[in-house]
Amino acid sequence: MSRIGKKPIQLPDKTKAAIDGGKVVVEGPKGKLEVEVPKGAVVKIDGSVILVSPEPDNRKNRALQGLTRALLSNAVIGVSEGYVKVLEINGVGYRAEAKGKEVHFTLGYSHPIVFDLPDGVSAKTPAPTKIILEGSDKQSLGMAAANIRMLRPPEPYKGKGIKYEEEIIRRKVGKTGA
Repeated sequence: MSRIGKKPIQLPDKTKAAIDGGKVVVEGPKGKLEVEVPKGAVVKIDGSVILVSPEPDNRKNRALQGLTRALLSNAVIGVSEGYVKVLEINGVGYRAEAKGKEVHFTLGYSHPIVFDLPDGVSAKTPAPTKIILEGSDKQSLGMAAANIRMLRPPEPYKGKGIKYEEEIIRRKVGKTGA
């Protein structure tokens, strides 16, 4: 049985949800998101509570119930509070600068790198080695952070590269002298 799918989603103040065809539209102070409801899951909005139930109760639909509930919960949190990802840059001469919808990187390559942010994601650089990404859509924010990290992944010998703030890089011992 899906335990996550059975939990009701409480809508915070200033957040509204409506069912529009096969989608649930969630609107709040941070924006508006649409979540598509798969066949096999039924969504009911009762005042300020969203409930998800499986249509015919079988194993696949109970899994879809949990998935749908998690996606709706992420959308509600996103439009009410928003999500934040923090990236750190380690390395001599490595830096970043946010300019509007772009982030300009100097990462030790022969050329500077310009990263275009997706819609709904904004970036701030309080320091040249720290990037703060904010957005209401958890998936697009996570993908943007992962794509930025892929520009120069952290290496295990000196720890140079772009990493998440909470990420721990396992360090390796270098060559030993003869």
